[in-house]
Amino acid sequence: MPTAYLAPILLLGASNVFMTFAWYGQLRYPSAPLWAAVLVSWGIAFFEYCLAVPANRIGHLVYSTAQLKTLQEIITLLVFGVFSVTWLGESLRWNHAAAFACLCLAAFFSFNKWA
Repeated sequence: MPTAYLAPILLLGASNVFMTFAWYGQLRYPSAPLWAAVLVSWGIAFFEYCLAVPANRIGHLVYSTAQLKTLQEIITLLVFGVFSVTWLGESLRWNHAAAFACLCLAAFFSFNKWA
């Protein structure tokens, strides 16, 4: 796979790690003050944007906007699945797998060249 196709996927993956920690990482610390959670999350989100903006700029050279968004959602779900199990100690169930399968089906429709 050429770099032009792979770089946006890797950047989106990295940005999603930051995004997931920015949004949900604080759930592991429910006793932390809300203002502190907001400030820490905001600081983490800065790094997410530093990766997401180039990912989309580079990605738009080879993917349509709809394809980029579909990739983003699939990557988000993959990262979040790992995060929720490892960081939050939650388990994944069959319905989570079904939701992921629906997103994969969305990718099929988004990336398929229809006449």
